[in-house]
Amino acid sequence: MEIITTKIPDLLIVKPTVFEDNRGYFFESYNKEQFLGKGIDQNFVQDNESKSMKGVLRGLHFQAPPFAQGKLVRVMKGAVLDVAVDIRKNSPTYGQWASIELTESNKMMYWVPPGFAHGFVTLEDSTVFFYKCTNVYNKASEGSIRWNDPDLNIDWNIKNPILSEKDQISPLFKDFISPF
Repeated sequence: MEIITTKIPDLLIVKPTVFEDNRGYFFESYNKEQFLGKGIDQNFVQDNESKSMKGVLRGLHFQAPPFAQGKLVRVMKGAVLDVAVDIRKNSPTYGQWASIELTESNKMMYWVPPGFAHGFVTLEDSTVFFYKCTNVYNKASEGSIRWNDPDLNIDWNIKNPILSEKDQISPLFKDFISPF
């Protein structure tokens, strides 16, 4: 397993060691000892999975303390552009974002720690997105930021994504008060 740093400290790309042969492939998508050895000391308590058609955009979502969640995300089938925004108000990278394309073929994962808003847009039909969470979901603690916020200026590379009603009316970043 290899850890690749991003332009935002603590936001990491995880590249697993994949063993392939004529039968297919094998890799460990999570191994606590290996993650500890790479400095990711987390206790995952909930797994989530979604399936979406091409062009669905989910995000930018977060859970506020005390239910803040770190997420280890990956694509099991299909492809996404995955985006994380630093919403830690005392961070030198507050309001900055980074993205990565996660696909079933590259098998990479993204470690999105607590204090980040997270979202993704699906690039293929029937994309299956999977993530491990460090805390349980709590409806009263959920929050979001508008996906197409002009101050964040995220390049989603899509003009008219398919959005939930909630994601269409999420607050703008300039009106956002960080709970972190």
